[in-house]
Amino acid sequence: MSIILGYIYLTRFKCYLSLQWKPPLFKQRGLFMNEQGFKDYNLSEDIIRALDSLGYQKPTEVQSRVIPFALEKKDMTVKSHTGSGKTAAYGIPICEMVEWEENRPQALILTPTRELADQVKQDIMNIGRYKRIKATAIYGKQPFARQKVQLTHKNHVVVGTPGRIMDHIEKQTIDLEQVRFLVIDEADEMLSMGFIEQVEKIIRDLPKDRMTMLFSATLPKDVENLCHRYMNHPLDIELKTEGRTTSQIEHSLYMVKDENKLQLLRDVTIVENPDSCIIFCRTQVRVEVVFKELDKRGYPCDRIHGGMEQDNRFQVMNAFKRGEFRYLIATDVAARGIDIDSISHVINYDLPLENESYVHRTGRTGRAGHTGKAISFATPNEEKFVLNIEKYIGFEIPRKTSPSKEAVAHVKAAFEAKMRNQPAVKKDRSSRMDQEILKLYFNGGKKKKIRAVDFVGTIAKIEGVSANDIGIITIEDNASYVDILNGKGRLVLHKMKDTTIKGKLLKVQEANKK
Repeated sequence: MSIILGYIYLTRFKCYLSLQWKPPLFKQRGLFMNEQGFKDYNLSEDIIRALDSLGYQKPTEVQSRVIPFALEKKDMTVKSHTGSGKTAAYGIPICEMVEWEENRPQALILTPTRELADQVKQDIMNIGRYKRIKATAIYGKQPFARQKVQLTHKNHVVVGTPGRIMDHIEKQTIDLEQVRFLVIDEADEMLSMGFIEQVEKIIRDLPKDRMTMLFSATLPKDVENLCHRYMNHPLDIELKTEGRTTSQIEHSLYMVKDENKLQLLRDVTIVENPDSCIIFCRTQVRVEVVFKELDKRGYPCDRIHGGMEQDNRFQVMNAFKRGEFRYLIATDVAARGIDIDSISHVINYDLPLENESYVHRTGRTGRAGHTGKAISFATPNEEKFVLNIEKYIGFEIPRKTSPSKEAVAHVKAAFEAKMRNQPAVKKDRSSRMDQEILKLYFNGGKKKKIRAVDFVGTIAKIEGVSANDIGIITIEDNASYVDILNGKGRLVLHKMKDTTIKGKLLKVQEANKK
């Protein structure tokens, strides 16, 4: 009898559970990336349309875990590897939540490097393109006066390095009173570059009623503690990296004397024959030495380091992104701000002395579902640094012996054939969107008392064009720039050659692409 009663009780209990049970919170919110699409987040049509144009199909893991909570304005710290899509994880909700009508900055994004600031600004502009979200990047080695003027224009989002943002705060040339969203990107790099005190000062100058998000590939405790002091019951989100480290990136290590590194580099690149490769060096001088050696031997290569002018750094970086050359020799300045999905190889010509740097460098490959190779050279007296890195990443890096002369000779013909071929130029995510958008230049602006509403009123009267076809409008003292959307740019360009704005016939032409 007792067995029968027990069975009846268990059956009833299971029925109760079946009626009462609900999926865990993260399941209910659709946080499994294979079950969730961007349309399920109740984003506006303008944002969804931009994501479709950019080729965003399904959220990555970090996006699926961050976006729902960010849309609820929850503070959070997010530990996620490079290449995981974290810029879009905060960029999408920010673009969704900022109000277009507000002229003053509503979001501030802090980055450790100029390259990353510029990349994030472009990503925000792309995601918010059809909502006409305006972003500006503020960093050092740019004319302060020009930035001061930029900050007087309508800006929804400001992206910048802590030092230059602090300069504008102290000179009262930036208005932060309406900032409701703060993002601290690559927080661990902020610490290693000595920015952490400036970051804290900036935080104290912001309105207290805001959402704060911190993103980092690694999360030192003092950075986490600092941000928790300025957050309201933050969520701590951590994405595990072990599986990715071993499955998407193949790590290897060569022990080599310093004087033999150049020969080993030549042999390894011949055997590996990479499609796209970053070679990391510890110093600017070392970058120049390696670059000259490879350039002399006909490698399609260029270099980037902190001693170069900022415009030159951007030119080299953009050319590498387009695939105009295959080998980029760089200091750690290039470990941040490179958003390229198809870098096949990373070579640590000089072993990084900090564990976090190894993660950031090798994170340049194996991105967006691709596989990659991370190859490191270490001298005999650097064994302790190797052991520290292995302890940090949680596995032993396989050792390899230098390629034999026979192995090098066997594949040299294929390597030289690839060297002779012009690399295929790559298209970035925004290329499809750019085909639908034409930026027009007009030779009149504030000094002619022309306002954005004047352009909208005039252009929207053109037959076949509406206000929805007009994108971001930037009014300067003597010039104006207007984005025309939906493939109607040529029509507007043709009509505006004979159409006045506030009684003035302005010269109009396609704007130079930056």
